[in-house]
Amino acid sequence: GSRSSSFARSATLVNFVFAKFSPIHRPDRDVMSSAGKIGIIGSGLIGRSWAMLYAAKGYEIVIYDINLDLVNQSLEILNQQLHQFEKQGILRGSTNADQQFSLMRGTDVLSECTKNAKLVQECVPENLELKKKVFSKVDEVVGPNTILASSTSTFLPSQFSSHIVHRNQVIVAHPVNPPYFVPLVELVPAEWTDSLVVTTTRELMEEIGQSPVTLTKEVPGFALNRIQYAILNECWHLVSDGILSVQDVDRVMSEGLGMRYAFLGPLETAHLNAEGFSNYSQRYADSMFAVCQTFKPIPKLEGEQAEQIAKELERSIPIGHLPEKRLWRDNCLTKLAQLKKQIKSESN
Repeated sequence: GSRSSSFARSATLVNFVFAKFSPIHRPDRDVMSSAGKIGIIGSGLIGRSWAMLYAAKGYEIVIYDINLDLVNQSLEILNQQLHQFEKQGILRGSTNADQQFSLMRGTDVLSECTKNAKLVQECVPENLELKKKVFSKVDEVVGPNTILASSTSTFLPSQFSSHIVHRNQVIVAHPVNPPYFVPLVELVPAEWTDSLVVTTTRELMEEIGQSPVTLTKEVPGFALNRIQYAILNECWHLVSDGILSVQDVDRVMSEGLGMRYAFLGPLETAHLNAEGFSNYSQRYADSMFAVCQTFKPIPKLEGEQAEQIAKELERSIPIGHLPEKRLWRDNCLTKLAQLKKQIKSESN
């Protein structure tokens, strides 16, 4: 429609990197100045992750937060992280940590973050009123050719964009934590999102090495959380009915299903577990249906049972050990990502 063409007409402008936004130190000019500009709103963990992903592909990054101290702290952490990843040999992209960091700067002026940006990624805390406010403010300063992406894991795009002028530029791009090591991004358009915004965002995600899935319409929980919640509900019942311990429930996933699911989806798994999916459904439809009829109503994860699960988990991983366990997790995910990449290149 006409919206699509207006977005397309000046999409070429988006690739322009204006001199006033260029960092002084541009070691690898050709690679570095061609990609364009990305604005990031919110300087926390997810904002920093997006910054690193885009900088690895030569995009210029402007990080906005209401408080300049927060922004500067965030830049310090980014500098440390990039150099740490470089030392570990897991830095993305073909440029070094100094070159990637030189593409990043911070601001407490919103229009500096959004001006001439190809995409602006909102990464503020999960609070609907706050997100509405942020999108209203962005709406006042943004041009017609900038994609407005939200990192939300909870809210549908129509919930925070219905009131703004540039609502056809809004899309959810929900990453999975930690995004630097887990490539999935869920793309969720509102009913008024321009189709070109959807395809361009998907191309961008692929370009920076993420693995996007596009939902054709809004659905609460998107895809990942709907699947995750279905699993959590059944795990809850297995524990509350005294069938399995907390540790054994986790083991079913980490030593069983999860090993398959790291490489194949549930539908592909079924396809391989018989002579194709048709054969699988003929063989197992009845028994599967019978088992599913014994599933219990949806639980609410609270009360005594929640306390009990928390206690058991804290016995094996005390709260004080969570930071080091997260590092261990990230290290495992890094190695898994490298293995998957290696397997892919060998099978090609």
